[in-house]
Amino acid sequence: MNTQKKRSVACPGCKKLTEFSPENPYRPFCSKRCKMIDLGLWASEQYAIPAEAKSDALGDDLPAQ
Repeated sequence: MNTQKKRSVACPGCKKLTEFSPENPYRPFCSKRCKMIDLGLWASEQYAIPAEAKSDALGDDLPAQ
């Protein structure tokens, strides 16, 4: 007998509680709509992972002016 408790999480998009399990194909989102809105924000660069440019990676082979 499987008596596992179902885990609920807040949808990152609308904050609605949704089941976090393999039965939810959109996890951690509550719906396809919330998942696509999030994808659109990444695609339009409204979300970004911060990174610092390394000075040695900026191209030492550029001609001096």
